[in-house]
Amino acid sequence: MSRTRIFLFISLLVVISGASEFILMNQTTSATTVATTGSEVWLTLPDQSKKLSREADLTFTPGAEAPQGAYRIEIDETVQYQRMEGFGAAMTDSSAWLLMRILSDRQREAVMRNLFTHEGDGIGLSYVRIPIGASDFALHDYSYDDMPRGETDPDLEHFSINYDEAYIIPALQMAQELNPQLRFMASPWSAPGWMKSGGSLHGGTLLPEYYGAFSDYLVKFIQAYAEHGVTIDSLTPQNEPMFTTDGYPTMRISSDAETELVRDHLGPALRDAGLPTRIVVYDHNWDMYLYPMRVLGDPAAAAYIDGVAFHCYGGDVANQSLIHDAYPDKNIWFTECSGGGWAVGFANNLSWNIRTLAIGNFRNWGNSMLLWNLALDENSGPKNGGCQNCRGVVTVDQSSGEVTYNEEFYILGHLSKLVDPGAYRVESTAYREGQPENVAFLNPDGSLVLVVHATQNVTFAVAWQGQHFDYTLPAGGVVTFKWNAPVSQN
Repeated sequence: MSRTRIFLFISLLVVISGASEFILMNQTTSATTVATTGSEVWLTLPDQSKKLSREADLTFTPGAEAPQGAYRIEIDETVQYQRMEGFGAAMTDSSAWLLMRILSDRQREAVMRNLFTHEGDGIGLSYVRIPIGASDFALHDYSYDDMPRGETDPDLEHFSINYDEAYIIPALQMAQELNPQLRFMASPWSAPGWMKSGGSLHGGTLLPEYYGAFSDYLVKFIQAYAEHGVTIDSLTPQNEPMFTTDGYPTMRISSDAETELVRDHLGPALRDAGLPTRIVVYDHNWDMYLYPMRVLGDPAAAAYIDGVAFHCYGGDVANQSLIHDAYPDKNIWFTECSGGGWAVGFANNLSWNIRTLAIGNFRNWGNSMLLWNLALDENSGPKNGGCQNCRGVVTVDQSSGEVTYNEEFYILGHLSKLVDPGAYRVESTAYREGQPENVAFLNPDGSLVLVVHATQNVTFAVAWQGQHFDYTLPAGGVVTFKWNAPVSQN
């Protein structure tokens, strides 16, 4: 081979080698480049022109700067907070009766799919609260061990859940078939009357001599429901223990009494029965937060307690953080809030619920968002005393079977349709005056969800991993974004 040909051959090798190196470098760079990510957009507007409406997807673009004069919401999923248990409402006696006895098969199938699946308009509710016996939303008073006045049954020989087997348990079973992730919390409004001072379901206190019998009663309830395939995931010893009335089933249990009940009776009873059901104490308003502080202050009782449950009817949601700060190993549950005739106007209800029960609750360590009745009729019933103008998540017209989806349906849907049980709240830019309020979640599948609400028309940027998209939200609107984790290019 001539020198000229050798030189050309060597030059060609150099060129090929350089090209190969260039290709390799490009492949390496490409492998670490984050793919362009698109975000779902779900919008509700206060004028009801859009209600959990799927809008056009948005695309992240390189750079994280907000437009001039706009706010910036930055998401950091590496900073994680509390784990989500679920979103839903209560399957009261009234709700179950309307769904199972008033609606036709076709109507029932449609509304239950909308409540418990993600199909079409479905919002995929994932957690349901069950009254143990009658509440103020029942066809009439009952417990699972009613006795004639003056008689007692400490061995619970007459215990039976026959009442619930007619339509309450079938409603729960249907919901569970539609959403296998569905879980249940149970709460008594009263012990059987013979266990109480006054001998009635209405008012009175639980007598100390029946703490053991009442604990066994709750264990029997859990076991009986399990036989029907309905597993009780969590249990509160008493709904609203600091409120009593002669108007419907209620029972007072002081913080000292609840401490003793859990420590010496209910906790050991669940343990001895081999039940994994979690005990959640208090189950009352934000204003009386010292009550659960006192219960958790007893180490022997606290050993049996998963967390503290709150309602919305008094006090400030920020008090949830006081419990978390004092007892960071205990979960914070939000278990009841009802809309009703006292709170009129879709726009006002949308704003208050999202700001307080969604964003405020979760930014103050809440792990759940449960509203009150799943369904009520056109007359806010059937009622068993108590609230005369409450509103359900849906309204069932008894004469026509028509179902109306109330603002609570869409409020829940902004979370339950997009945030899965087991998700973690993650870091997002905290609220400042004028900035849109927000809360963010990381789902178990790696997708991210951001809920944003603004009281005024506002433009903002969502910044994540060196990318962003811009969005303008009309005053009073709510938007939920959902996007998947990046996929590397090869």
